[in-house]
Parts: sequence; C-alpha cells; structure tokens
Amino acid sequence: MSIRPTQRDELVRLALGVRERAYAPYSRYPVGAALLAASGKIYEGVNVENAAYPTSMCAERAAMFKAVSEGERSFQAIAVATENGGSPCGACRQVLAEFGTGIWVIIANGKGEVIQELPLSQLLPAAFGPGDLEASRT
Repeated sequence: MSIRPTQRDELVRLALGVRERAYAPYSRYPVGAALLAASGKIYEGVNVENAAYPTSMCAERAAMFKAVSEGERSFQAIAVATENGGSPCGACRQVLAEFGTGIWVIIANGKGEVIQELPLSQLLPAAFGPGDLEASRT
C-alpha cells in the first residue's frame, strides 16, 4: 500500500526536521523518523546514542515505541531521513515487521530527496513475525 504524495512529502519534511533533535555525539549520524499510523496521527523519533553503544536507540524504533505506547497498533508508512539516505538497520526492520510488512518505507537524504520508497516486505523478505510463533503453538 503506498500513500498519497502529499502524505509522503509531509512525512519526509517532519523526519528532516526532527533529525535536528537527534543525539548522535559518537557516530555523528543523526537520523529522524516520522511514522504515520492508520489513525492518521504521525509519531516522530530520533536516534539517541549512548557511550555504551548497544543501549542506543534508532529513530525508527523510537517513533514506533512512542506510537505503541500511545495505543497505536496499525501503521501505513514511515519516513527516515539521514544525511546520505541510509536504510533502516535490521533491528528497526524487525520491529516494524511486528506490525505488518506492508508498511511503506520512505528513505530520504539530508536534502529531502527521496532515495527509495518501497514496502517493508522488500526490505525484509521472509520476515519472522507473530504468525511464526502461532504456527509453533499448534
């Protein structure tokens, strides 16, 4: 499921803007994300690094966890903005997949140019999800 061009543009604009609030003193690679829930509400997130690297949080997961903590469970799209149009990491792809591989992923660079736009199923083919656990219980 793709989204309207105006929605895409808004998500990219928000992801670029929120990127300014990222806390990335170690990698110097600020990331911003804007997640569109099925309700129409948009949740923003940034990466927050930590001197103990494994405890850092990616922007995509920050946005998702914020949305879930507010009761959202269905999502349409996420825009991710980095300086060079980097793609979401594996952990972020897996967290997004928990809520459906049909989520539309928009990847933009620091100039706001859309580098890639595709469904999550293409970023994480054969994703492990809730259905895999259900199959093991029967």
